Amino acid sequence: MEIVELKNLATQVRRDILRMVHAVQSGHPGGSLGCTEFFVALYGKIMHYHKGSFNMEAKGEDVFYLSNGHISPVWYSTLARIAEYFPVSELATFRKLNSRLQGHPATHEKLPGIRVASGSLGQGLSVAVGHALAKRLDADQGIVFSLHGDGELQEGQIWEAAMFAAANKVDNIISTVDVNGQQIDGSTDKVLPMGDLRAKFESFGWKVLHMDGGKMEDVIRGLNEAKSGIGKGVPQVILMKTEMGNGVDFMMGTHKWHGVAPNDEQLEKALSQLPQTIGDY
Repeated sequence: MEIVELKNLATQVRRDILRMVHAVQSGHPGGSLGCTEFFVALYGKIMHYHKGSFNMEAKGEDVFYLSNGHISPVWYSTLARIAEYFPVSELATFRKLNSRLQGHPATHEKLPGIRVASGSLGQGLSVAVGHALAKRLDADQGIVFSLHGDGELQEGQIWEAAMFAAANKVDNIISTVDVNGQQIDGSTDKVLPMGDLRAKFESFGWKVLHMDGGKMEDVIRGLNEAKSGIGKGVPQVILMKTEMGNGVDFMMGTHKWHGVAPNDEQLEKALSQLPQTIGDY
């Protein structure tokens, strides 16, 4: 996909996110809006996978694991609109009874694109590293991608997995951290400061890259740079600077929209800032 098409998709995905959480007055719009460029670029430009045809094994394909599963709205929209794993119209079932689109991604409903239940923070890196090792054992050239929240790094299991990956030279994984400085109870610096993330990951034996998650061109550059480091003996992590609530002025830069749905008036105001580019579900 070209940059213009990707940017138009990002705008439409943001509209989906807002409408999904508004419809059920439940969900997590803040982080979803902040990571939109990442998801659109990953599935629309970077990953090698079979559109419209999902299988759990994914031999010869790249795979993605969402560790901070509460930002499911942006993933569901991407899986429908870009990966074409299920109809866009199914987005209207988000968080409703008997829906495959649970608030946190789950495998019981067998929704295409979901390989593990997520949302219990701290677990996703272990799973991603495990799949990367499995691919290596199978001589599979596919890359494993994962996404994590910066607040999630307060979980100790993340660092156990990071230590294991470096010790075992797991070099077919690209993990990204959404560094928006916010979590459900406030800023990460106030809840539990994490210090110098670059220095931390480097001390654990990882190569550290940076990118601006709000700029499509830079997301593509950063992910491609990481791909060029595959197979060089070290795991890689991208520290991605984002703005929670990006794209909607009154949602940006505050933890208050981490897990709060807009009311009717707020939805109308938000959508007015995001011109329809493709078509709502």
